[in-house]
Amino acid sequence: MIFLSELFLQAGIWVRNFAVLLFVTDKTNGNPLAVSMISVADYLPIFIFSFIGGAYADRWQPKKTMIWCDLLSAASVFAVIGALIFGSWQVIFFAMLVSSTLSQFSQPSGLKLFKMHLEESLIQQGMAVYQTIYAVFMIFGPVIGTFAYQRLGIDLSITITGVAFLLSAAALSFIPRDEKVKKAENATNIFQEMKSGVRYVLAKKELRLLGCGFLTAGLGVGFIQPMNIFLVTDRLGLPKEYLQWLVMVNGIGMIAGGAFSMFFSRSTSPLKLLVTGLLANALGLAVIGASTSLWLTLAAELVSGLFLPSIQIGISTMVLQNTESDYIGRVNGTLYPLFTGAMVITMSLAGLVKVWLSVTAVFEIAALFFIIGLCFAFPLMKERSHAR
Repeated sequence: MIFLSELFLQAGIWVRNFAVLLFVTDKTNGNPLAVSMISVADYLPIFIFSFIGGAYADRWQPKKTMIWCDLLSAASVFAVIGALIFGSWQVIFFAMLVSSTLSQFSQPSGLKLFKMHLEESLIQQGMAVYQTIYAVFMIFGPVIGTFAYQRLGIDLSITITGVAFLLSAAALSFIPRDEKVKKAENATNIFQEMKSGVRYVLAKKELRLLGCGFLTAGLGVGFIQPMNIFLVTDRLGLPKEYLQWLVMVNGIGMIAGGAFSMFFSRSTSPLKLLVTGLLANALGLAVIGASTSLWLTLAAELVSGLFLPSIQIGISTMVLQNTESDYIGRVNGTLYPLFTGAMVITMSLAGLVKVWLSVTAVFEIAALFFIIGLCFAFPLMKERSHAR
């Protein structure tokens, strides 16, 4: 039922994201400041509330937390519809902000449910299913969101989002009851618990190294995200419309990669997945940046997409395996912003690097970050070999 909930949730999020993007673009005649505020409303809560949300997720019962977050997200969406009817379209940013904030409490609770209800051997397979759902919506989400807005308009698109959140909450209600959270003998405040979460991450070598892996992967991904359009126009010398083929091939690779990881999860360790994913993406990005052939670029995009889920599945599985249930929220709240923050930093720098050097240099630097990520994975491999 967790996966069904995630299916409804992703459908609602993608319809909302693209409907809001197209609506704001139409309302402001493509004003870049207004459009950029959508990303601010989506990403800002990650930095402000991820840490706090993780700490509260460790305090609260995960099933109830996720259901309440979905219900409150739906309520905020329906409130926005009322505001839209009365002409205040700017309130659309409020829905994005509230939903993104609530997800910082819901996401770590979902990981706690994984830890509570799945056997250790099934965690990796569960992460692979999650990643496959994300990959499917990365391909079809923009299509669904654009179709909903163009055919139904903003009011019905936002209504669909609210209904999807309610269906997600309904699916979660079928999950077994939460275990009662044990209250500590010496009561601590939320800031003390946040500090203990950071100390917990710093005290465990595996989590420190995985945090560095999160950071370097975020730096690499951030560099390439805004540069694909220039790869098509500057490097391949093709019209910008060809970008859709690169995105589609990469997305197909991600779906296939998630499916392969799911099927081979029992025979492949998460560490092997992580190392293979980092190496394959480093090589793929290096080829993409150097290639002037469309077919070679498409092949490299396919390889890169195929192994990108391996990185995310490998890291997520190892984090869950190396974290006690009582600390999952705080560990997630500490590590996840590293990826997002690094990605936002390099996204903002990618344009300058392209102007100063070239689009090829941007992709080669991104490949270098994935190689650096490999360096943090090697100590974990040595520990595993010594343990055997």
